[in-house]
Amino acid sequence: MIYVFYGPDRIKISKEVKRILGDSYEIFNGENLSADDIPNLFLGRTIFADQRKILIKDITPAKGESSLLSSTLGDRDFYEIASEYLDTPHDIIIWETTASAKKAFKDFTKNPKVKAQKFDLSPQIDMRKVFGVFDAAWTDGKRAIKLLDEIKDQEDPYMFVGLLSTQAIKKYEAHQGRKEKRVLKELSKLDIAMKSTNYDPWMLISSFLLQVSLW
Repeated sequence: MIYVFYGPDRIKISKEVKRILGDSYEIFNGENLSADDIPNLFLGRTIFADQRKILIKDITPAKGESSLLSSTLGDRDFYEIASEYLDTPHDIIIWETTASAKKAFKDFTKNPKVKAQKFDLSPQIDMRKVFGVFDAAWTDGKRAIKLLDEIKDQEDPYMFVGLLSTQAIKKYEAHQGRKEKRVLKELSKLDIAMKSTNYDPWMLISSFLLQVSLW
């Protein structure tokens, strides 16, 4: 079965990915794939299993950006080629940040053999609470975790980290100290880890908050 998930609510998509694929699956990123990889993704088998569980992320590059995949497709579109492999024996989830406006994407997601779903964000994040968590982490990591536990079930972790970054930039611009610089650097690493690993994003955020007071 092929699924296409898109939309800004990453936490809902993450939960759905885990529900469908379980805890063990292969991850491929669009920027690291080439057009020659597409047949293997949909039909290739491994020595461990005939039926694979695959997550493909960010096929469509952000506006103004390019990727290895887009540069090797030539005049064709990923979804145009993928439509030739709808009878794949594997469970495949394609995770896009936003829906593509191209006809190939629309045709692909309308096919009855593909389940497409948009995930919208939950109600707007409470910025005051986010800033309270960050301010607490600056001196008391354990207190920051306690505050985080009170709000994380209602918030989106990716938006949360985005707001942390906003606050970190403001602190750096105001003080430009060694700690402020370190926090910005580690926030960048946190963002990458959340997008490229299967670890629970809130667990990664909690680990970051505990360390802030120690730097």
